Amino acid sequence: MPEAFHILIAEDEVLAAMALEDFLAFKGFRVTVAANGVEALECYAGERVHALVTDLRMPKMDGQTLIQEIRERDPALPVVVMTGYLTQDSDLKHERWKPLEILSKPVNPRTICDTLHRMLGLSQEV
Repeated sequence: MPEAFHILIAEDEVLAAMALEDFLAFKGFRVTVAANGVEALECYAGERVHALVTDLRMPKMDGQTLIQEIRERDPALPVVVMTGYLTQDSDLKHERWKPLEILSKPVNPRTICDTLHRMLGLSQEV
């Protein structure tokens, strides 16, 4: 049996993180949840991750700093950003951040799952 794709979620809103974790696990992904960017970076350093799903505003280390840190190690890692605080001129919209998708909160877990499928080159149904 092939290894399940491992998704790292960095989200400080506990209920949102749990709902997304449950949905993605039900869809066949292996999921690790971190409450902030520091925890996420520690998880990333310890395990192979196929994609990152992150909020931008979190305690200890924000999502943009987390993405920068991970991009230094893996420039091609797919990243899904969930936020309600992105401005039109955000640096994250620059091509250098690709592959990156930005989704406005509140985000339906199915939308995140569909985005991950597309970014990872998977069929829409797992």
